[in-house]
Amino acid sequence: MLARLAELPLLVVLLGLCGAISLVPALYALGANDHQHARDFLYSALILLVLTAMLGIATAAYTPRDPARSHLAALVLAYAVLPFALALPLTEALPDTTLTNAWFEMISAFTTTGASAYDPERLADSVHLWRATVGWFGGFLILLAAYAILAPLNLGGTEVSSGRPPGRSGIGSAQVGRTADPGQRLTRFALMLFPAYAALTVLLWCGLLILGERGISALLHAMGTLSTSGITGRTAFQASGAGVAGELLVFLCFAFALTRRALPGIRLTENRRPLLQDPELRLAALIILAVTLILFLRHWFVAGRADLTPTGQAFSALWGILFTVASFLTTTGYVSADWQSASLWSGIGTHGLILLGLAIIGGGTATTAGGVKLLRVYALLRHGERELEKIIHPSSIGRGGPEARRLRREGAQFAWVFFMLFATSIAAVLALLLLVGVDFEPALVLAIASLTTTGQLADVGGAQPILYGDLASPVKVILGIAMVVGRLETLALLVLVLPGRGRR
Repeated sequence: MLARLAELPLLVVLLGLCGAISLVPALYALGANDHQHARDFLYSALILLVLTAMLGIATAAYTPRDPARSHLAALVLAYAVLPFALALPLTEALPDTTLTNAWFEMISAFTTTGASAYDPERLADSVHLWRATVGWFGGFLILLAAYAILAPLNLGGTEVSSGRPPGRSGIGSAQVGRTADPGQRLTRFALMLFPAYAALTVLLWCGLLILGERGISALLHAMGTLSTSGITGRTAFQASGAGVAGELLVFLCFAFALTRRALPGIRLTENRRPLLQDPELRLAALIILAVTLILFLRHWFVAGRADLTPTGQAFSALWGILFTVASFLTTTGYVSADWQSASLWSGIGTHGLILLGLAIIGGGTATTAGGVKLLRVYALLRHGERELEKIIHPSSIGRGGPEARRLRREGAQFAWVFFMLFATSIAAVLALLLLVGVDFEPALVLAIASLTTTGQLADVGGAQPILYGDLASPVKVILGIAMVVGRLETLALLVLVLPGRGRR
């Protein structure tokens, strides 16, 4: 059965999965005696499954010339086509909505951005579950694509560690064999990743339930954490009943968005070293602790508050800063319940610029997080460190062996190219938003929020919250396209567009 599905085009398989996951909110609505929404999701699931069966029969004999590029093209087309299919249940559940809003909602969830154009109170719990399920599915898709599609083509951050130009297959990837076939590789990694991804979600869900959070709210937050979509329901994350203990559980799960080595069941060559020696995890810890301490100590050294503060208030402020900083570094976007007191503690009117910078840095490679990625920042830091050493000691020899030298040279070069492309993307999206009438500050926040797939920056990134529902349709279309560019990364899109001859 799995071998037969692996022979179908990837886009057809993904369309069938969209129909299958539509049954999740249908079953929930049926159990909640919400028969109207249960029918909406069930009928939409049947339509998508029947359409998938027809397309599967029509494309059964399709054989691409270049399977690797074909899967990359299918991944790009998935973000162009599937949001319309995913919007079908939403338009049925919300008959008074527009197609633009439904498309924006689904592309935001599918790219794990988490931006919403609807008032949470307007949507039923089954609709919120659909948004979270789409975000959870989108998180698994990008996780699977990072291992099975992007890594063999030296994309998604792999080019930094391998030192090979993006778009070129790795050494030995052209060998004929079961593990080298892209379809079989997708199946193998899906069977390897999905059990760990689903089990961690269920464990976090159960933990939040035990700590007192409501069932559906706990499930939404568990899905939003593992997928880094930050999707929530009628109850905001900071108002959930789990308290500080629940935030601590979510904080521990941020590790899976900081380094791919934290995900259990994945056999990687770098797993031979201890987890605490992982460069991405160590850099993330340094950034989180540095920003937390700066904001926390500002209470005394900059804000000039020398009064004695109760220990409980100090701890609440410290935890609120620590959790929120880690949340936006992983591009999840959850805000701690103590974030408001932390803002008053530090004395900064708004922390928007800090949170924008953290989201731009992003999480680890081959994870569900967005942004530039920690490995690229680490490569640039190592390159800068080596250049300073050469200024002091021109005849010195770099340490660390061939892997470290490759990271400082070719890896840093590719990281800088990507950083420039990312900055150019921010400028391009910002210019488009300004052309359609958005003011500069909201346009900058929205551009960074969409390209880093951190939709919650609209609430906390500026001086005033930005409501996605109040934006015009052209603005939503621009932001939706920017979300796809930020999720797939500019290098992957360039590899697909540029000629592929001679890449191997």
